[in-house]
Amino acid sequence: MLLRIISPLFALMLLAFCATTDASAKNSSKNEDKYLMYVGTYTQEGSTSKGIYVYRYDPGNAQLTSIGLAAQTINPSFLAVHPNHQFLYAVNEVGNYKGQKSGAVSAFAIDHASGKLTLLNQVASGGADPCYITVDKTGKFVLVANYTGGSISAFPILQDGSLGEASAFVQHTGHGTDPKRQEGPHAHSIDLSPDNRFAIVDDLGLDETLVYKFDSVKGSLTPNDPAFAKADPGAGPRHFALHPNGKFAYVINEMGDTVSVFSFEPANGVMHSVQTISTIPKGFTKQNDDAEIAIHPSGKFLYASNRGHDSIAVFAVDPDKGTLKLVEYASTKGQSPRHFEIDPTGSFLFAENEKSDNIVVFHIDTGTGRLKPTGKTLEVSQPVCVKFVPVE
Repeated sequence: MLLRIISPLFALMLLAFCATTDASAKNSSKNEDKYLMYVGTYTQEGSTSKGIYVYRYDPGNAQLTSIGLAAQTINPSFLAVHPNHQFLYAVNEVGNYKGQKSGAVSAFAIDHASGKLTLLNQVASGGADPCYITVDKTGKFVLVANYTGGSISAFPILQDGSLGEASAFVQHTGHGTDPKRQEGPHAHSIDLSPDNRFAIVDDLGLDETLVYKFDSVKGSLTPNDPAFAKADPGAGPRHFALHPNGKFAYVINEMGDTVSVFSFEPANGVMHSVQTISTIPKGFTKQNDDAEIAIHPSGKFLYASNRGHDSIAVFAVDPDKGTLKLVEYASTKGQSPRHFEIDPTGSFLFAENEKSDNIVVFHIDTGTGRLKPTGKTLEVSQPVCVKFVPVE
């Protein structure tokens, strides 16, 4: 009799447990592969933006839902996300910060439930007009490129996500061949190698892609040997991308409207020139400035944006040599694509058209690399940078 009573009770408990587990799994999968999408903007010189904006993003159908202003801050032009997804960092691209010839770097805590950002602290960037920021692979340091200042800086990330005093500062010197745009150094980007041992810096003013040894314990930066790879005179290196296999490196040249292809030696950080290819069609004579560069997660395709031609040049990557072959020029359906971002799934590309105040979403054909407009467009005043944060 006792067994007859216990058995039905046990069955009911088992069913309840399974139902709870199933519901928990459903809730977990509900958030799985969903993201917060943050947009950095310019907030001055005619812009109506007030800072960093945030959207909910479901890549299953490229569904975007506006949450609104995540944080009010001046000219948060470029963003970086901490590896733990709890913090977001932004440069404040200004030339004067608290009376110094410097911009600023802002640290924010991310509220995953609301998408809002809480300012933790703000520090001087060490040079005027910081335009690029990255977080090292250990999540212990933020690295910044100061454009007008022609310098780079590194800052320790404290336990609460805020930033400490600079652990490294390097002032570039010299000039390029163009007296107007290369009168001095203009550090335009700073990226880290996959093993976190090298920091690669594009300096538009010097026509150099500089390589530094990065100490992820001390946060120090020391010149590599050789210290840089030279670009063609007047090319103006802007941004850098490393192939997923770590063997090929790519630099987009803002002034030369080209992509420079290099072989990359992961063991010693040395770059060797392999190819230079145009990003614009033959016969295009209007003003054009190259901007962003990115490799598809598959490693099969490279994308480069043109401001003036207002397109993204799509290239196929040779898997053995790393060289590029043109696939197409895809219109960004707007003006001056200053930046673009490939979503974490590799399925969609978000083109930020700064001068037409919109972000246009494209579907990526993972077989050919070609871009097709999805019909989805976000209206954002002077968008500059997009970053994704998984919902946890």
